[in-house]
Amino acid sequence: MTVIRLLPPELINQIAAGEVIERPSSVVKELVENSLDAGAARIEVEIEAGGARLIRVRDDGGGIHVDELPLAVASHATSKIGSFDDLEHVASMGFRGEALASVSSVARFALTSRARDQDAAFRIEVDGGKLQAARPAQHPPGTSVEVRDLFYNVPARKKFMRAERTEFAHIDDLLKSLALARGSVEFRLSHNGKPVRIWTAARDEQAQLQRVAEVLGDEFPAQSLRIDHAAAGLHLSGWVGLPTASRAQADAQYFYVNGRLVRDRIVAHAVRQAYADVLFHGRHAAFVLYLELDPTGVDVNVHPAKHEVRFREQRLVHDFLFRTLHEALAQTRAGLGTLPAAEPAPMTSYAYAGSPSSGGATWPSPSSQSRLSLGTREAPLADYAALLGAAPSIASAPAPLPETAEGEAPPLGFAIAQLKSIFVLAENAYGLVLVDMHAAHERITYEKLKSGRVTSNLRSQVLLVPLSIAVSAKEAAAAEEHAEALAEWGLELSRSGPATIVVRRIPALLEGADVGQLSRDVLSELAQHGSSRRLQELENELLSTMACHGSVRAGRRLTIPEMNALLREMEATERSGQCNHGRPTWVQLSVAELDKLFMRGR
Repeated sequence: MTVIRLLPPELINQIAAGEVIERPSSVVKELVENSLDAGAARIEVEIEAGGARLIRVRDDGGGIHVDELPLAVASHATSKIGSFDDLEHVASMGFRGEALASVSSVARFALTSRARDQDAAFRIEVDGGKLQAARPAQHPPGTSVEVRDLFYNVPARKKFMRAERTEFAHIDDLLKSLALARGSVEFRLSHNGKPVRIWTAARDEQAQLQRVAEVLGDEFPAQSLRIDHAAAGLHLSGWVGLPTASRAQADAQYFYVNGRLVRDRIVAHAVRQAYADVLFHGRHAAFVLYLELDPTGVDVNVHPAKHEVRFREQRLVHDFLFRTLHEALAQTRAGLGTLPAAEPAPMTSYAYAGSPSSGGATWPSPSSQSRLSLGTREAPLADYAALLGAAPSIASAPAPLPETAEGEAPPLGFAIAQLKSIFVLAENAYGLVLVDMHAAHERITYEKLKSGRVTSNLRSQVLLVPLSIAVSAKEAAAAEEHAEALAEWGLELSRSGPATIVVRRIPALLEGADVGQLSRDVLSELAQHGSSRRLQELENELLSTMACHGSVRAGRRLTIPEMNALLREMEATERSGQCNHGRPTWVQLSVAELDKLFMRGR
């Protein structure tokens, strides 16, 4: 029989390194986070050969006293926590006390530090797990850590390292995320002796937004919404990209919890749901968001690499994120917040009855007399009456448009022509506006239908024969817990066994749907995320189809008053910048862009 024995410290640290140190960027992460915890205002990262040959991190933080240097590289030694209560309230980036011990066990390691109250600096080195005595060194207040020949004594791990270019790209991406997390800290990154990145300290919100632009692209600030909302002990701030600024990959998504970049399924689900109604299929939103909450409300001690967290009130966090982002995106009305920053060009004055709101930032909702006129030949669908009890008003007689004072105009301007019976052309203070009239009216009709559904009692359909469905025990428990909430949406089900539910009633709008699959989808989300919008999403899909069929079609000739009424409706309708499928409904071409097309001014 084999003998049970204690493992040597060197082997223990190498095992721990397998969890914490995956590649050179993992080393950089641990070292830079230590610098941030030390209160550094400036951090320099020097890389050679993609981190395989050298990783050096310098900071101007508080430094380490000479008598504590051996403890700095000892396993499970830390100054950041000392009790379980400290762990419950941890606010530092690191706290496990194993990073430096792990790094020094798989590389040639040196640490030089000078505490702010010390007259001299001292240096220690670790090679092959053997610690050498501290000796005096030259160094300003702060700390430098050198990691050479990473994985030199763990050949199996070294084989998994990628090309130099690939490994440095991971380090570059990591520094970007850390630079976004700590705007007040200056970061410098160099590779093989050449400067690559310099992020100067951001002293105000505008400077922080400039740093965001350096990471996500210069166009992001103009294509994003500022978020700043607090409720129920949670505070969400940052920037979310407009639906029109979506990306093919989810490579521009940064979410921080108390300053820590995390990947969390609750967060991902809430963001995905918030964008569900405005994002084109297969596209991904871009955002930089910061969630602040009491440290006791989140467990950061989930994984050694600290990429994951666990919220104690998952449903509260999910609903807070969804509602905050959903309401922000609802304000993306066409013409608001997306106009060029250039000075507006002179515009011909128009004389219409009425006057615009000040500044044109929020155009008033059209009155019932100025609704879009589409002609009576487009009859409403029978489903409208079944759902709302009355058909939405999408046809009325043309009426005079509001009057604007000289030099003033609404965000989308005034119609001047129709192109190919598909596009509306309008002139506003910035230049030319092109509107896809079917896509725009589709969104208008869709939002009216949704609003009508909310203000009317939802009808439900009783199943002739109740349906028994086998589900997991966790899903059955979710059905029992959320039965009242589901009933409000017209879905009546009850638990009939440890892993069985019975469905007795479904929303009338979803008559003909696969009841079994619908129930499983809803319960799966409830069990996993504590909330579900599957019923609402299915109903929205049907309303979207109804809106598509009930909207003005391409090929229909509109009069100038009808086109202007459409523009006013767009300005007053939530999410009117995109159609129901996430495609843009309008495009702005500034005078400068038009001049460029014709080479004017050259």
